[in-house]
Amino acid sequence: MEMVSRREVQWQQPRQDVSNRATNGSMSVNAVTDTAGEESLTAAASDLLSALGEDLYREGLLRTPQRMAKALTYLTSGSTMTMKDVLNGAIFTERYDQMVLVKDIEFYSLCEHHVLPFYGTAHIAYLPAGKVVGLSKLPRLLDMYARRLQVQERLTQQVAEALQEALNPRGVAVMVEASHFCMMMRGVEKQNSKTVTSALLGEFRDDPALRNEFLSTVRMGYGA
Repeated sequence: MEMVSRREVQWQQPRQDVSNRATNGSMSVNAVTDTAGEESLTAAASDLLSALGEDLYREGLLRTPQRMAKALTYLTSGSTMTMKDVLNGAIFTERYDQMVLVKDIEFYSLCEHHVLPFYGTAHIAYLPAGKVVGLSKLPRLLDMYARRLQVQERLTQQVAEALQEALNPRGVAVMVEASHFCMMMRGVEKQNSKTVTSALLGEFRDDPALRNEFLSTVRMGYGA
C-alpha cells in the first residue's frame, strides 16, 4: 500500500477543470490564472510553516496557508497595476498654476529585503502646467507602488516620476516618512526611529523658495 503523508492529503487538492468554464465565458483567463497563483502560494505557505516546525493540523493554523496566500496577493497587488488603471482618465484642463499638495497620506508596504511591513505617511505636491488630476488619484497612485515588494527610496522616486509623466507639470515633490518593522522587530530593534525620503523634480528641485514652501506646508501643524 502506498504511504501518503498527512500533509499531502491536506494540500494536494485535485485541479479544477476550468476548460469548459473558460470557453463558455463564465470564468475569464485571468480568473483561472489568479486561482492557480493562489493555490501555488497556499502550497508555499504550508511549506514555510512546516519548515518553521509548526503543526499544520493545529486548530489555529488549519486555514492559515490560505489566509497567507490571500493576504500576500492583496499586499502585492500593485505589481499588476499600471498608472492608466489608477488615473482612469481623471486628468483635467485647468488654469490653476500654484502648488497642489495632498499631505499625510497613510500607506502600508512590504520591505523586499525581509518581507516585513513598513508604513507611514506621504506628502505629494505638484505645480500644474495646464493640467490637474483628481485629488483621490494621488493616494491611489501611492497605493499602487506601495502594494509591491519595495524599498522606501524607490517608492518615493516612483511616485514622483509617475506624476511627472502623467501631468508634465512644472515640478513634483514627494516626501515619505516611514517606520520599518525590520528595524523595530529585529536587528537594531529601535522602536521610535523614522526614515524620511524625498524626491524633487523640476522647479521644486531648482527653486529654493518653492522647496521651502513645500517643506513648511508639510510641517504645518507639527509644531515645526
